[in-house]
Amino acid sequence: MARYLGPTCKLSRREGTDLFLKSGVRPIDSKCKTEAIPGQHGQRRGRLSDYGVQLREKQKVRRIYGVLERQFRGYYKEAARQKGVTGENLLQLLECR
Repeated sequence: MARYLGPTCKLSRREGTDLFLKSGVRPIDSKCKTEAIPGQHGQRRGRLSDYGVQLREKQKVRRIYGVLERQFRGYYKEAARQKGVTGENLLQLLECR
């Protein structure tokens, strides 16, 4: 099964929060430059559309649980098939993996 092996601070900086991808020994401030977006000049955070907000939240969940897009799609389909609220079912499936 594949997983992301690249720089984890870059992912945290992209999302703007601590994704708990590193051990919880040191605070996020001492590990990463959280305010700066990754990239050569660290662009400013622009205003996101509704779709952009949804996409950022989806990417954040994917990165926290270490799931790639194809696997995440499978978990979503399984959660949609189950009875109840799809979002809660999805988080439950991800927690139980």
